[in-house]
Amino acid sequence: MGQGAVNGGSLDSLPSDSVLFPWPCKAIERPTDMEMQMSKLVTIFGGSGFVGRYIARRMAQKGWRVRVAVRRPNEAMFVKPYGTVGQVEPIFCNIRDDASVRSVMTGSDAVVNCVGTFSKGGKNNFYAVQHEGAERIARIAAEQGVGRIVHISAIGADAESDSAYSRTKALGESGVLAHFPSAVILRPSVIFGPEDGFFNRFAKMSRLGPILFLVGGDTRFQPVYVDDVASAAAKGVLGEAKPGVYELGGPDVSTLRELVEVMLNVIKRRRLVFNLPFWIGSLVGVGFDAMQAITLGLFTNSVLTRDQVRSLRHDSIVSDNEKGFSDLGIKPVALEAVIPNYLWPYRRSGQYAAIKESAKNLRKT
Repeated sequence: MGQGAVNGGSLDSLPSDSVLFPWPCKAIERPTDMEMQMSKLVTIFGGSGFVGRYIARRMAQKGWRVRVAVRRPNEAMFVKPYGTVGQVEPIFCNIRDDASVRSVMTGSDAVVNCVGTFSKGGKNNFYAVQHEGAERIARIAAEQGVGRIVHISAIGADAESDSAYSRTKALGESGVLAHFPSAVILRPSVIFGPEDGFFNRFAKMSRLGPILFLVGGDTRFQPVYVDDVASAAAKGVLGEAKPGVYELGGPDVSTLRELVEVMLNVIKRRRLVFNLPFWIGSLVGVGFDAMQAITLGLFTNSVLTRDQVRSLRHDSIVSDNEKGFSDLGIKPVALEAVIPNYLWPYRRSGQYAAIKESAKNLRKT
């Protein structure tokens, strides 16, 4: 066979006993879409947290390799089955350290920052995590030539806010945009889902007595399903979302009192819902904050802080001036379609509540 036949023809047409290929050969197969995507790498900071785990799962389903950057990788092993062997890997990272952030970001095509905190004290406080940490991630992403960055913030982010949580969220956004102007910033309202700290928290409180005390019962929220937020983040990673700020809220706006009443109806418990004035809530927050300070952190104030009371004075609903789910082509899920699937353990009879109710109806007939 002449040299021209090799150069001008197809390698697949060569016989298997060719002197060039003394072993049996077959046509070279093109890589599948999944295999081509597997060459892409996304690093998700806080990827084992409430929101981060859903983003990690979605990106694994899209065929990306996922690096889950967390403080305690040994507690994040549950993310590994989200993909094939070796596709999703938890890795240690301290977002307060440049070298640590740089090492986990090496080779990344995209970055997602889900890290946030409700703690104002300690090393991982509001400013260290939500302001300096977010800015550090964006700065190093720009230095390393990362293609895209998605930053999870919150509705209510305001540099002039009296709440340190909201203030540092805004400072974090500014820091991200200063280093990475093409970033996609997502501001969700209160997020619900099986692992949430919202409905689960109030459901637990309903077990403690006949009265459920609230602060900010008339404050309005627009609850958003965690997987809808993850879907929006995935679009940002994939380049399907234009740069800018997106405020994410569910299809319904309700007051805190109304949301608690919906929760009580789902778990089939009757409770008197009592709304405390903000000044009383502030005193309660001061007391619990003082207990945490006096015990040097042995008691962690996960009940109510002064800063949370400040935040509760402001509605958490989508603004008409910002982009949202409609701009991303996402139809948000209503909370009534989701919360019964994970709040049933708080019913007195748990999973058997519906069976007992059906039995009662049969006896009546």
